[in-house]
Amino acid sequence: MILSASGPSSDRQSSAAAKRHSRPDYTQTGADIRSTPPADEGFYFPAEWQPHERTLMQFLPAQNFERHDIAASRAEWADVANAVVEFEPVTMAVRAQDMPSASRLLSAAVDLVEIPLNDGWCRDSGPMILVNGGPERRVAGFEFNCWGRKFAPYDDDALVKARFAERFNMPFHPADLVLEGGAVHVDGEGTAITTEQCLLHPNRNPGMSKTEIEAVLKGWLGVEKVIWLAKGLAPDPITDGHVDGIAAFAAPGVVLVHTTDDAGDPNRTITAAAREVLERSVDAKGRKLEVIPVPLTSPDVAHMNFYICNGAVVVPVVGAGRDDDAPLAILRDVFPDREIVPIGGRLIAEGGGGVHCITQQVPAV
Repeated sequence: MILSASGPSSDRQSSAAAKRHSRPDYTQTGADIRSTPPADEGFYFPAEWQPHERTLMQFLPAQNFERHDIAASRAEWADVANAVVEFEPVTMAVRAQDMPSASRLLSAAVDLVEIPLNDGWCRDSGPMILVNGGPERRVAGFEFNCWGRKFAPYDDDALVKARFAERFNMPFHPADLVLEGGAVHVDGEGTAITTEQCLLHPNRNPGMSKTEIEAVLKGWLGVEKVIWLAKGLAPDPITDGHVDGIAAFAAPGVVLVHTTDDAGDPNRTITAAAREVLERSVDAKGRKLEVIPVPLTSPDVAHMNFYICNGAVVVPVVGAGRDDDAPLAILRDVFPDREIVPIGGRLIAEGGGGVHCITQQVPAV
């Protein structure tokens, strides 16, 4: 049984809880469950470019990949892990029956841990880990409902973040909000970017207003301001507009956004609207955002779905030459102190995401 917090802190969740089904039974994971908003204790979700202790990933099960080449897709997952582990430790959650395959594909430097899984998208079902400037860390326990209950079963993925919390001995704070990690980007200084398309979708948080959602984001991520874009890239039949495909913070006050001049692409209107919102926005510190456009050069791979690790930016690429040239050149200019590491991303994109979608950072203390 999870106890409700009393007083003002619980108000952030009470209306949301009344509109949703019951949350997963996190107690079965053995995690240290806390009922209070972690921001009340000074915890916040740091920016991705801040130092990492390690990267978390989930080895791709076959469950939702019947229409795809599972062997080749797993190899692409492994390529990402093997690239990241050159810069920081990687811990890969693996189902017991998939250990032989994972061992064959992954570098010996990748740490394999047995955890039940339904899917491989660690950004979305894995833990968002918070810091407070001291030695402690906490896990923001947003609920995972498989992108609006699109793929069943997902009971194991609903518990993944709590299982990671138990493994790393980090208190777990359940939140009455369905939120995948790819649905939000933060600058680590109080500002978050998200999309209305995703967070206001009736298959996530039916009946919740922006104000109610912002209250939970403030209590569980430690942000002070939320910038709402209308939509993510199209088509997006799985994530319903995740922000990590269209925009990303590159530094405090600096945002990258995909753009396209292709009149026949619906993303021309979508990205133009996103750019306009960002260009007229200020962040939580009152800074007018510097907005850097990144051309959307491929219908298959969103270069924006990169992952920033210690000393590098791992970027999904088409691997067909010119499609990758302009985006990679911009990223080299934006991140001059990090190595830009291109990784083939076609199969991950076929499954519905990119490099960012399959990684999740563990911030250093």
